[in-house]
Amino acid sequence: MDENTRYMAAGDRALVMEFGNEINTRINEKIRAMTIALDQRKIKGVVEVVPTYRSLMIHYHPLTVSFQALKKQLVELEETLQEIELPAPDVMVIPTLYGGEYGPDMATVTAHSGLTEEEVIQIHTSRDCLIYMLGFTPGFPYLGGMDERIATPRLETPRTKIRGGSVGIAGKQTGIYSIDSPGGWQLIGWTPVPLYDPESEKPFLLKAGNYVRFESITEADYQKIKPQIENRSYRCNVISRQGGEIHG
Repeated sequence: MDENTRYMAAGDRALVMEFGNEINTRINEKIRAMTIALDQRKIKGVVEVVPTYRSLMIHYHPLTVSFQALKKQLVELEETLQEIELPAPDVMVIPTLYGGEYGPDMATVTAHSGLTEEEVIQIHTSRDCLIYMLGFTPGFPYLGGMDERIATPRLETPRTKIRGGSVGIAGKQTGIYSIDSPGGWQLIGWTPVPLYDPESEKPFLLKAGNYVRFESITEADYQKIKPQIENRSYRCNVISRQGGEIHG
């Protein structure tokens, strides 16, 4: 067992493996590897595995496997993580309309950063952001790797309703509201691409461990793809981190 890993009970039906106390790619790789290892091992009694920034919550049936028995198997499994080959992550290109009615807090971000709106957009679209986890609402991605030059504090008073698809900044993080919901992030843009579709065979567009690349589009661009989005035929471009476009 890694000396930094903590095993903690979360009620009588869940166990938390905590891999560290910070947000970084090394810890994320351990979480991804452990998730794959659990999927391969299929430990009896394990119901669901939920990855977060720095931990893994493992839900289990206590009448099938006890906390101590599960912990013993997890410790053994953790010692094999170096044998797990992580799949090359994909980059999902998310078309985004910035500023104006789509990004009502853009002025706040420019004032805080001292940059122009064009510079904020250029910086926000210049990096691939790692999807550390999905949470808060179904399909909401918590993204890491945003350039700190545009980091901006959350709103002092959260909004009671934010439009699904809104792209925001909160401190050093950026993310996308997957559905209409309350929230306190600074809104700089909006994507018309649904992140969550409960009627789809695959309801979540994004997956932890992959990346998001924001792509600035114009209103004219949006009008061109709008019919495809409405009839559910639109597909975001996906690029392999190993190089090459997978599909469009």
